[in-house]
Amino acid sequence: MTTVTHEASHTAITPSILYFGTSVALLTTGNEDGSANLAPVSSAWALGQTVVLGLGADSRTAANLAARPELVINLPSPGLWEAVERLAPLTGAARVPAAKLARGYRYEPDKFAAAGLTPVPSGTVGPPRVAECPLQLEARVRRSSPDAEGHFLIVECAVVRVHADRRIVVPGTQHIDPTLWSPLIFNFRHYQGLGPELGHCFTSETPTAR
Repeated sequence: MTTVTHEASHTAITPSILYFGTSVALLTTGNEDGSANLAPVSSAWALGQTVVLGLGADSRTAANLAARPELVINLPSPGLWEAVERLAPLTGAARVPAAKLARGYRYEPDKFAAAGLTPVPSGTVGPPRVAECPLQLEARVRRSSPDAEGHFLIVECAVVRVHADRRIVVPGTQHIDPTLWSPLIFNFRHYQGLGPELGHCFTSETPTAR
């Protein structure tokens, strides 16, 4: 009997990051002076009405959430990638951490203006939403803990209200139409959208007619 092996088709590597196709989110949090901070993140996943975020432990977002545990998780579409990238080298911390300074980060107090995005009031939390994002999740922090090495924070957020662009909602329902909504994906530090649908899960409430 011939033994089939796939070992030759793979090689062991040590990538510097593991952003293997995750959604980009723009987080709005409240600064101490009442202004808003806006920051892009690429470590976010949802389970039920909970969204789990991975944040830099020394970030302005982490400091804001420790003091004021409310936020909006804004989900941009692929067409907003340039606005997201304009935010990428910015920090809301006036004293830029040395590690970030060495990587080219700079302080920017008005990130909405720098990115060319528009703040709009939220309904249940203090920080504003990003008007241009088709999905906006108002949320409150339930629990926050450091990762094993202390470089990041793992933040569990309870979503309390969802705002969706009417154009991506199935008429007469509470469902997002996945044929009309495409999240911005961060794939090994490259921005991408979704390709054509391949199929749907058997539990889908919005099956595509074929």
